[in-house]
Amino acid sequence: MFSLPAAVPPAGTVLLAYTLAGCALGCCSGLVPGLHANNFAFLLAAAAPGLDAPPLPLGCAMVAAGVVHTFLDVVPSLALGVPDAAMAAAALPGHTLVAEGRGREAMRLSAVGSGLALAIALPAAVVVTAGMRVAYPHLREWLPVVLGGVALSLVLTESTHRRRVAGAVSFALATALGLVALDAPTDPLVSAGGMLAPLFAGLFGVPVLVDALGGAGVPPQGDARLGLSGRDLTGAAAAGAGGGAAVGYLPGVSAGVAAVLALPATAGRDPAREYVVATSGANTATAVFALFAYWSFDATRSGVLVAVDDAGVPAALPPLLSAVVIAGAVGAVAVVLLGDAALRVVGRLPHAPLVATVLAGLALLSVAFAGALGLAVFLVAAVVGFVPVRLGCRRVHLMGVLLGPLVIA
Repeated sequence: MFSLPAAVPPAGTVLLAYTLAGCALGCCSGLVPGLHANNFAFLLAAAAPGLDAPPLPLGCAMVAAGVVHTFLDVVPSLALGVPDAAMAAAALPGHTLVAEGRGREAMRLSAVGSGLALAIALPAAVVVTAGMRVAYPHLREWLPVVLGGVALSLVLTESTHRRRVAGAVSFALATALGLVALDAPTDPLVSAGGMLAPLFAGLFGVPVLVDALGGAGVPPQGDARLGLSGRDLTGAAAAGAGGGAAVGYLPGVSAGVAAVLALPATAGRDPAREYVVATSGANTATAVFALFAYWSFDATRSGVLVAVDDAGVPAALPPLLSAVVIAGAVGAVAVVLLGDAALRVVGRLPHAPLVATVLAGLALLSVAFAGALGLAVFLVAAVVGFVPVRLGCRRVHLMGVLLGPLVIA
């Protein structure tokens, strides 16, 4: 007696299913304070042999998770004050809008900034990558000098001499921390990238939360009308996309760095709102340009793409780009729906106990990903994270934790 073979889903259906699963993971990582899409990507890479997952669909899931995360990570930044490294530049201007009852608007500014930057970055990446094919060999040869120039520009663009000195001190301390922590022998939940969770949570999360302990929490929020014109919105998003193009091919340079470099190109008529749009745009655009760098040069310029490479995912651009587009649509809708809900929920909860719980959660997350040493790194990173806050310079200098070791290497 013959049996019919089991029906095999079409390849497109499989890719779509994995992409949507990745979008769900990106929503989770974006909404959990201190958790990054890198963490889920490394988990998927480690679990891939046991899952028997096809490499390309798995890669679509990882890339989709990373893109959705770039939309959603503004939510804990605004509702709880815990940005990840990429969103650190937008945290304080965004907090100002929340304090003024404009948090719902800030969520939409972020969503529009990410969406517009994604639309700009997709065609622009084709042109930029063509140019980088010529420039990349020289860029790779002079990479420490280029990265040193990026670090120097971050310091020199501070507004006063005192802040420039503070920025240099912050960068130096973060560099020293990165040199010690990134190569430390650990037995983490996921070996690759295990130290990123405690480093980023300590550097960028703890200082904001500690200062928020004595605050009044999220006040009642008003309507969601945007305070920027269409022209200024597009200009700020384009500036963010340009910043993403400038750094998407460089290792160790985050979207937060891209946003700081891009801000002078905005109109400057409403700095706080343009800051949120440009930073969110740079965050999403950097993911696109990093994907093109992976496809064109086999270069892994983000934690997500390191995990993609570790999982043996082929650099097949059309399906991976399709995952990016789908994830962008999901992220734009999710940040509005989930962001408004987060502001309502957080506004109703007792503020100090909530902040203390999140602080404890960040510590537990550090232990989960890097054991007891991870907790020690988390505490030291928290001390370093207070330096720019107390000295009055931008916190983006703390990205020296990744950038500095690459400059020295």
